[in-house]
Amino acid sequence: MLTRKQHELLMFIHERLKETGVSPSFDEMKDALGLASKSGIHRLITALEERGFLRRLPHRARALEVTKLPTQATATAPPKGRAPFKPQLVDAGADAPGTASDTRELPVLGRIAAGTPIEAIQQERDRLPVPETLLGAGEHFVLEIQGDSMVGAGILDGDFVVIRRTNTAQSGEIVVALVNGEEATLKRLRKKGASIALEAANPAYETRIFGPDQVAVQGKLVGLIRRYH
Repeated sequence: MLTRKQHELLMFIHERLKETGVSPSFDEMKDALGLASKSGIHRLITALEERGFLRRLPHRARALEVTKLPTQATATAPPKGRAPFKPQLVDAGADAPGTASDTRELPVLGRIAAGTPIEAIQQERDRLPVPETLLGAGEHFVLEIQGDSMVGAGILDGDFVVIRRTNTAQSGEIVVALVNGEEATLKRLRKKGASIALEAANPAYETRIFGPDQVAVQGKLVGLIRRYH
């Protein structure tokens, strides 16, 4: 049996993972539960770990995995057409899991920086089979990650991110952002009044602030594929 605060925190983490694919920060968890300090969040997370509801992913900051839900929440299902974000691990040289009928070949459009922005998205250079479970409605494409600024969100150098093409995003979502029409980067978008912040998930990188006319959203993160070499 979970306490009310333990249940609230577990469901907050579960919903955030389902919506954005990454764990909320301790500050976000503290604010959501109305706690005065992050030490209370640490205690709640430890208690949820001990009860088998949460697991911390090793060697990754802010990486939590919900391993089970309380009985009263097990009926909760993802919105139709969407699946919770979860890294899809693919062995080097192997096809994506599943059969041809439940995968879709998506274009790999080049590399994108998870660090200092690099050149804008390139033309198609390859195709990659992606499980339909990662996809919903709309047009999708794949980019290869270069850099380490999103390691706290579980996105590593050399990973392939699956992006749903869109030009809008909510504050807090991880997006492909085109900066000043020429530099593409993968960052968490934050709306701060009339400004746009592109936030890394690595304390070694500063949050960059831009005017609304300097940043164009190219798509939102919906999945991740990792190859082991």
